[in-house]
Amino acid sequence: MVIRRSTKAVTHESSYRYRRVSDIPRLVAWRRQLLEAHARLRLAFAAAQDAARDGADVSDASRDLLLYCHGFCVALDGHHRGEDAMLFPALVSQYPEASRVVRMLRQDHDMISTVLTRFDIAVKSAESPTILAQHLEGFAAIMESHFRFEERELEPLLDQLELHAELKDVFGPL
Repeated sequence: MVIRRSTKAVTHESSYRYRRVSDIPRLVAWRRQLLEAHARLRLAFAAAQDAARDGADVSDASRDLLLYCHGFCVALDGHHRGEDAMLFPALVSQYPEASRVVRMLRQDHDMISTVLTRFDIAVKSAESPTILAQHLEGFAAIMESHFRFEERELEPLLDQLELHAELKDVFGPL
């Protein structure tokens, strides 16, 4: 058997009719992609917080927040849906001991969805920038706690995870 190495894959040539490819960089990329998705969500959230802080006029602040937060909320929702539908089942399948952590992360996703809905109602109701900023501060704490827990608990597993899927399907439209 001859083994050819490249930066993209390790290809095993044997007597089999088709080559077998072990996509080593793809396996490691799941951890990196999770961290990058969280970084992009943090940046989008910071833009929403800036819009709340900078809005002197309630209608202007609400309009800016609708713009920033709609995009952020769609991205975060897509991120969580992808994790729930693809990443978490793959993790539990390959690492049954991760079931408790995955269950906790799914509970976080439900709680975050509820918080986002409440915030969306406050924005559409043209709450004052102060009230909107308070919503965002509370949400920031929840979101950051969730991201840190997820990163801490899943990073070691993601380096070895075998999941053949599109990034946008797993981590949302980021």
